[in-house]
Amino acid sequence: MGGKFGISAFLALAATLALQAQAADLRMALSSSPSAMDPHFHNLGANLNVSANMFDTLVRMDADSRLQPALAASWKVIDPTTWEFKLRDGVRFHDGTPLTADDVIYSLDRPGKLVNSPAGFAIFTKAIATKQAVDASTIRITTAGPYPLLLSDLSTIYILSRKAAEGVATEDFAKGTGMVGTGPYRFTSFLRDDRVELAANPAPWGDKPGWDKVTMRFIPNNAARLAGLLAGDVDGLEGVPAADLSTVKANPKLVFGQKVSARLVYFYVDGGRAETPQVTAKDGSKLPKNPLADQRVRQAMSLAINREAITERVMAGLGYPTGNLVPESLFGYDPTLKVPAFDPEAAKKLLAEAGYPDGFAITIHGPNDRLVNDAQIVQAVGQMLSRIGIATKVETAPMASYAGRGAKGEFSFGLIGFGSQTGESSAILRAIIACADPKSGGGLYNWSFYCNRQVDDYLGRALQTVDDTARRDLLRQAANLAVSTQAIIPLHFQATTWAARQGLTIVPRTDERTFAATFRAP
Repeated sequence: MGGKFGISAFLALAATLALQAQAADLRMALSSSPSAMDPHFHNLGANLNVSANMFDTLVRMDADSRLQPALAASWKVIDPTTWEFKLRDGVRFHDGTPLTADDVIYSLDRPGKLVNSPAGFAIFTKAIATKQAVDASTIRITTAGPYPLLLSDLSTIYILSRKAAEGVATEDFAKGTGMVGTGPYRFTSFLRDDRVELAANPAPWGDKPGWDKVTMRFIPNNAARLAGLLAGDVDGLEGVPAADLSTVKANPKLVFGQKVSARLVYFYVDGGRAETPQVTAKDGSKLPKNPLADQRVRQAMSLAINREAITERVMAGLGYPTGNLVPESLFGYDPTLKVPAFDPEAAKKLLAEAGYPDGFAITIHGPNDRLVNDAQIVQAVGQMLSRIGIATKVETAPMASYAGRGAKGEFSFGLIGFGSQTGESSAILRAIIACADPKSGGGLYNWSFYCNRQVDDYLGRALQTVDDTARRDLLRQAANLAVSTQAIIPLHFQATTWAARQGLTIVPRTDERTFAATFRAP
């Protein structure tokens, strides 16, 4: 009996050790591959998913988009334009060199010096007037004027080792050159469009990394990503296909995670130009003026959209209907902005009042590979608009080509999504609603060509108001005026989903990011 017990115990221990060894490695499947490994080159979600494992910021957003200390252990406001940050003691880069104020200043300078970036990080450093190293662990930052978003902006800038990265070309980061951070994992290898491999930082400043080795595989096809999880080829993934939600939730070998994201899915509507390219009379002839410039027409289009039906029938529950710019958990949310009513009869009356009793013709555009069921949403809204007399044609395209054409103003009405990276409504107001201004960066993605000086005034004052209560009121006033005048037509906040093998815990994030820390072992 004793011998048998000893063998059984040995086998049980061996099995446990085998499971522990397996759990030490994480294989995760992501939906998009990074465009660059240089953490300052391209502000793209796929890039951030990778960089955040290896690099830290002075402050960071938690899973609910709330600011937390990171490399900066503390900070204080000396006066309305001066902030002082204290670095954590004992933080070292992956190569063993200590983190200093000089590395921080170098990292804040670097984004503005990179060229040919398709969407860089320099917008997050524009407000900074001066940077000073008070001592090796203290940085003083001065802004050109009162700027309450400094902490949010700093949460986007990764801190690099000056010694390792200075003079390194963006393309060389993919080879590992300059890839020296303070994050929980260090760079091992990168195979473009296939995978990134990471190893645990042996001397982290924070919590011990949850995994010894992390492999981030890039699998754009939804079905293939899920097939990999079901086959045991990966341990966790992002973006569960909507058609497979019920199957995944019912599978006892899988765990599922879902969370409302800060990504607003909305329709831009070109009411800002006297002529718009994709609107005609029903017979195809040119109209004497742009009907979308009439607020009653834009309101009618909003009333024609049944948001609840889209959530239930098209989104399979992966949408949260809204009339707001940000979800309730984010700063600037306006509780008075309710989900717009679905009232096609009222919509027809508004069209008649605006001088279009028989409607007009419009082409609706949208992506077909970027948002959850995006092409289906565009088709559904096309049918809804047809019911109030607006003859619709639908065109969708991959995001890569769609974004380029939209930025050139080739569309009149279409679907798109935008998430607040700063954790408050000012980001979406500044990017998609503010009057276009290349100098300030306002209206960078304002495809509606909307320009309301009162909205800009509220936003401008909010961006210079340090008092949170006063700033929240200004942001709410800006959002209310923009939404009530149909600067855009909000549809829903997209739900973000994850799945993993049984035994893992998923930590869902409002910002839709997927890191190694998203999946935790028991």
